[in-house]
Amino acid sequence: MSDKAYDDRNNLGGRVRRYARVGGSVGGLAARLAGDRLFGMKIDRDDHAMELAQALGNLKGPVMKVAQILSTIPDALPKEYAQELAQLQAAAPSMGWTFVKRRMRTELGEGWRDRFASFDREASAAASLGQVHKATDTAGHALAVKLQYPDMGAAVEADLNQLDWMLSLFRRYDKSVDTSQIREELAERLREELDYALEARHIALYRHMLADEPTVHVPAVYPDLSAGRLLTMEWLDGTPLMRFTDADQETRNTIARNLFRAWYVPFHRYGVIHGDPHLGNYAARDDLSINLLDFGCVRVFPPRFCGGVIDLYKALRDGDEALAVAAYEAWGFHNLSRELVETLNIWASFLYSPLMEDKPRLINPADNPGQYGAETATKVHKKLKELGPVTPPREFVFMDRAALGLGGVFLRLGATLNWHQLFHDIVGDFSVEALAARQNQALAAAGMEGTVDGR
Repeated sequence: MSDKAYDDRNNLGGRVRRYARVGGSVGGLAARLAGDRLFGMKIDRDDHAMELAQALGNLKGPVMKVAQILSTIPDALPKEYAQELAQLQAAAPSMGWTFVKRRMRTELGEGWRDRFASFDREASAAASLGQVHKATDTAGHALAVKLQYPDMGAAVEADLNQLDWMLSLFRRYDKSVDTSQIREELAERLREELDYALEARHIALYRHMLADEPTVHVPAVYPDLSAGRLLTMEWLDGTPLMRFTDADQETRNTIARNLFRAWYVPFHRYGVIHGDPHLGNYAARDDLSINLLDFGCVRVFPPRFCGGVIDLYKALRDGDEALAVAAYEAWGFHNLSRELVETLNIWASFLYSPLMEDKPRLINPADNPGQYGAETATKVHKKLKELGPVTPPREFVFMDRAALGLGGVFLRLGATLNWHQLFHDIVGDFSVEALAARQNQALAAAGMEGTVDGR
């Protein structure tokens, strides 16, 4: 196969091929779901949802990532589908050595192999948009070389069009939540994940924000060995967090405490979140400090949004309805009736509940970590149906999804911590103005000036 066949541009041929693959796997299933709701054709929705998850799980690329994300956003999908899609892992069989050689030659030139002392033929990790190989440079530094799969630009656009079709079917029988902003946020974040130069800037941003956190490690980037679809980073040795789920309680608590700071220091002090928190994106060192491993999905928030997050905590703590309304408005919700605020507070109370109790506890007493928040989401969905359509603002989409994902990680670890104290250790001196100043400085240091609008 020629190098041209591996061209990642958003070309018509690539999109047509992707439509065929995704449409053939998903189209019939979605049509059956539509028939169930629109024409009274009876299907077993649990079995149907399982078939959909299996079909998506066999596809490499963004469609599987979209499915995972949608499964964690309350009310974006029927509950049977959310439950099945939540089980998808962002892993795919790796591409072979032929692909690797062609990708490396395209990105670094014919003499690419001379720039490495060693380069593993087998991928050490494979995910939905790319794979990672371990290597060493000529100076002996251990490297993680991330290669993007072929045709990912075309795949993203094709899969987003399939997503539009699926969401339109859901909207026809359930109008309680307007998913338009969810779609736009997903589209922007997925397109950003294709940009490895942007991911390199994300890494620089995180190295700046977490420079004073001794229990969190962020890899350095090697720009001379990176290109448009190639990102070369420092290799960080560590053990996947999944291997600690049966460790002793103190070990699991220490990992969770370090992970809490790895995630919430950037958010509460700089307005930045890691939007894809799952066990596979972190590793623990021998001293139980945390390695952050993937920076494709990063969201920078306007300081006013972050102020709303703190204000809502205070509103729920103090029973201050006016402050809750102001917080939701800062998030981007509009036309807030008292009934809608009360409904949103059900969901918010669930997310904030671990922060309200000044004592060690589980993040949530859920029996199934994969269904973290599902029961509360069902209750909120029922209320929203009675109140009419609600449009979740774009900023809310990944914040909500990421908080649920991180909570699921803490549940898998079985961590019992004083979340209230951990939270207050970070936000004790919070102010929107101070966050804005820190954010401006951090974005400038990472070459990301002008990233945030609407301050």
